[in-house]
Amino acid sequence: MPSGRTTGRERDVSPVTACTASVLGGSCRLSGVVEERRSARIGTVSGLALLAGGTAVAAVAGGAHSIFATILLGLLTLGMGHALLVEIRRQARRWTPGGWSRADTVNMVLLACWAEAALVLSIEAGPIALRLVGGVLAAGYAAGCGHFVTQRRRSIAAHAVEPIKLPDRLPAGPRF
Repeated sequence: MPSGRTTGRERDVSPVTACTASVLGGSCRLSGVVEERRSARIGTVSGLALLAGGTAVAAVAGGAHSIFATILLGLLTLGMGHALLVEIRRQARRWTPGGWSRADTVNMVLLACWAEAALVLSIEAGPIALRLVGGVLAAGYAAGCGHFVTQRRRSIAAHAVEPIKLPDRLPAGPRF
């Protein structure tokens, strides 16, 4: 009776190529050794933020929805929010040789602008449900902006090159 433990066979750690991992029963995930080749992107963070916010507003202010449609739009909003959080993490943790870049500033400013627009929606909108959604979106966008800045600064600091420490005294002796 199998105990659930692996057998004595060695695990293949060769690079993942197309379809070989699924055929051999291995994982298709990249290992920690392979670095991510993701470049700085502006449209993905902003687009996901707008999709999540628009879906949330449509869930409560879209007119005569059935309860099923409202729940479905709410679940879609949660999924978009999760995708937004994952994309913010990916953009913040990528490695760039120059540190903080123009794309980082644009992503931060756009998230802050969406937070401000959602705050205006929560103040000036009519129904209470729309105001509540605006407040939640404003808090979420502001938290996403703060999370992006914090994670990006940590990522840059982690990849910073440490200066080489020279000894106080050099030994006296013949020079080469």
